Amino acid sequence: MKNTVQQFKYVDYLWDQKKAAALGDDQVALFLYRSNILGADLRITNYGGGNTSCKTVEKDPLTNEEVEVMWIKGSGGDIGTLTKAGIAGLYTERLRNLKNVYGGLEDEDRMVGLFNHCIYDLDSKAPSIDTPLHGLLPFKHIDHLHPDALIAVAAAKDSEKVTKEIWGDTMGWVPWQRPGFDLGLQLEKCLNDNPGIRGIVLGSHGLFTWGDTSYECYMNSLEVIEMASEYIENKIKANGSVFGGQKIESLGKEERLEKAALLMPMLRGLCSSENGMIGHFNDSDVVLEYINSNDLERLAPMGTSCPDHFLRTKIQPLVLKLDAKEDLSDTEAVLAKLRPAFEEYRKEYQSYYDLHKRENSPAVRDANPVIIIYPGIGMFSFAKNKQTTRVANEFYVNAINVMRGAEAITEYTSLPRQEAFDIEYWLLEEAKLQRMPKEKPLSRKVALVTGAGGGIGKAIADKLAEEGANVVLTDIAEDRLKEGVATYARDTASYAVCDVTKSESIANAYKKACLEFGGVDIVVHSAGLAISKPLGDTTEKDWDILQNVLVKGQFELAKQAVAIMRKQNLGGDFISIASKNGLVSGPNNVAYGTAKAAQQHMSRLLAAELGSDKIRVNTVNPDGVIVGSKIWEGDWAEGRAKAYGITVEELPAHYAKRNLLNEIIYPEDIANGVFACVAILNKTTGNIINVDGGMANAFVR
Repeated sequence: MKNTVQQFKYVDYLWDQKKAAALGDDQVALFLYRSNILGADLRITNYGGGNTSCKTVEKDPLTNEEVEVMWIKGSGGDIGTLTKAGIAGLYTERLRNLKNVYGGLEDEDRMVGLFNHCIYDLDSKAPSIDTPLHGLLPFKHIDHLHPDALIAVAAAKDSEKVTKEIWGDTMGWVPWQRPGFDLGLQLEKCLNDNPGIRGIVLGSHGLFTWGDTSYECYMNSLEVIEMASEYIENKIKANGSVFGGQKIESLGKEERLEKAALLMPMLRGLCSSENGMIGHFNDSDVVLEYINSNDLERLAPMGTSCPDHFLRTKIQPLVLKLDAKEDLSDTEAVLAKLRPAFEEYRKEYQSYYDLHKRENSPAVRDANPVIIIYPGIGMFSFAKNKQTTRVANEFYVNAINVMRGAEAITEYTSLPRQEAFDIEYWLLEEAKLQRMPKEKPLSRKVALVTGAGGGIGKAIADKLAEEGANVVLTDIAEDRLKEGVATYARDTASYAVCDVTKSESIANAYKKACLEFGGVDIVVHSAGLAISKPLGDTTEKDWDILQNVLVKGQFELAKQAVAIMRKQNLGGDFISIASKNGLVSGPNNVAYGTAKAAQQHMSRLLAAELGSDKIRVNTVNPDGVIVGSKIWEGDWAEGRAKAYGITVEELPAHYAKRNLLNEIIYPEDIANGVFACVAILNKTTGNIINVDGGMANAFVR
């Protein structure tokens, strides 16, 4: 597959004629179908970028007359996942009549507010800034896309000349201009000056194409993209190389991943100097070709060209001056090299802001880099959550493709810094940011939970994810883990098969957390088993497995977690899921009770040692969690029933009645205890929280 847009010649690509036929003559449904399949390929348009529309004839509910209505993606939507709920319906004539009140470029922001006066469908999403660009053109179906190949043409030196060379007189061209009402007027003028054209290239921005039907519009878009893609590939073949050829060689795949996992917590900590960040790593062939090239040092500081790109990635990346074979095991030595680079990046970003700010510009935002390049290894991104950082990474891949194509055509050009700033700190963009929902309590946090294949562990992972955390589920049963991860939304969770009795297995789980999310903030040791036997029946094997899983496992989990947390320098939480049995002497329980007591005291010892690192260590003590608990599926239930002189079937009622509150304790109750430790009791460490309905003999004090 090519680095530029996949070629579409002579095929319908993703269009399914049967599916389209099933939609009949429903033009809005066909427009949504077209939008979704165009948005499915990130080389055709970026996540959340681009826009699509259609125009239909509807009956005006006020006059009962037929009127033309334009349906268009609403503000902040994504065409790949667009539904009827995400679009706006506007009276086309009213929108065009706004030309009568438009006061010029200084009037752009006011015009956005006037779009609401053109609303036909009262269930509409807020109309986007692109609304007049579609409304002032007469076509029934319109695509505004950001294909890598087209932006390469738009960002190339002599873009207008190149446009004519590729498409002749069949395509229009307008120079760069910030999206808004005036750009809509420029598109209208371009069409009037060039009747019969099939589309318009927007300088440094993207593509407009159209058709009388949704399918015709779709095919027109693909054909135009195809022509640009083919033109670029021919140029690359003629040039013989891209990005000035290769400067350095990449390390092997496993070495790259190993170094990325070691480095990511350090980068995450540095990127989180103002706000916590979640990470993403990419070492694809497209990325490696660019970051290992001779032209990296020239192109990276130029920044991206398309507004959608740098709004997600910042104006330029941070390129690390580390050798690919650098020894990353000495954290302090590596940080000593990284800190000055981050300080310089922040200083340059502040200068960029100070030099270009307007009187009404919003306050300067987080000055840390979003995209970080490590030649020979790969590309890292850091943002407020996994989706945002993944998408930022994808956008920079789009930017790489644009630079690749533009350099092959003539020469890559980026937006002037003032133009870039005016987009980044546009008041309308700031208003959009201010409308974002309030972040959840555990947003920007990464949690690793052992024993999360079911029962208490899965309930804890569910709760942490519900409250905003990214979660890494670990267990010895991969089938359970796969089922568990499938219950979460994309970008929320990952899993690692982990045997907590083996140090290497734990290390691999943490490696997964670092590569997937950048590090770890919360570790919950919930993996466990229970063996209930009299002293005489308790074997050395029984003793060893309880000590290894519950005690040794906790020790190794904590040791490795602390090493990562210290790299991040962001503090952290370690939670041990122990038991009432660690506090209360009971019959037939010597091995299990001793192991649980060891877990509890280890937590106190760790809390005393790690307080200066802002790493809090607490214990949650369940008791009588029968419903939904994996432990009760084994011999433990039979052993406890025997110890109390009752049947296994009587255990739930027995445990529910013996606590002071007479309450059944569920896995979700233990999860709430963990959440309280990590999100509410944020100045508590060395504590034991009993979640047992009230057992007087287990009171800590």
